[in-house]
Amino acid sequence: MIHRCEWCGTDPFYVAYHDEEWGVPVHDDRLLFEFLILEGAQAGLSWSTILKKRENYRKAFDNFEVECVAAYNDADKQRLLADAGIVRNRLKIDSAIRNARAVLRIREEFGSLDSYLWSFVDGTPVQNAWTSMAELPASTALSDRMSKDLKKRGFNFVGSTICYAFMQAVGMVNDHTTDCFRYREVQKLG
Repeated sequence: MIHRCEWCGTDPFYVAYHDEEWGVPVHDDRLLFEFLILEGAQAGLSWSTILKKRENYRKAFDNFEVECVAAYNDADKQRLLADAGIVRNRLKIDSAIRNARAVLRIREEFGSLDSYLWSFVDGTPVQNAWTSMAELPASTALSDRMSKDLKKRGFNFVGSTICYAFMQAVGMVNDHTTDCFRYREVQKLG
């Protein structure tokens, strides 16, 4: 029997996400931007809600191509607010556009979103060794620092808890529990 982190349960979306993506180091700017937007969209909702809407988000947000999203105007905002396939929250939609514009500034300064984000962990994933889900923090000093810096650079919907969930998702931290079959697999990827 395969042992997984408790949080994924038996929901097929969660299981596939857990087994294939969660904790795998991501160095692709487009995918990093996607996760930033999706984690912000998740605020106040379940991650399962966002996972089930992920393909709709990709269609609605031009596959998370930063340049496209950064150029969105009022007509695009209205289109997104009318799209039942995504979370139709004006603040979250405005945030996605604002964050895309901030990513463009990050790229000018750091060369890539990847270089900037991974600098918070010196380019190497933090390898935690939690034995139970109860040990996993909702935020850390590291996610506090990332959140503060992102906000300073014009991002929003990037509180410390959102940043920590983002770091878990994109493999900046390995938070699979040590009894999970993915723990060692993901550890080797770092």
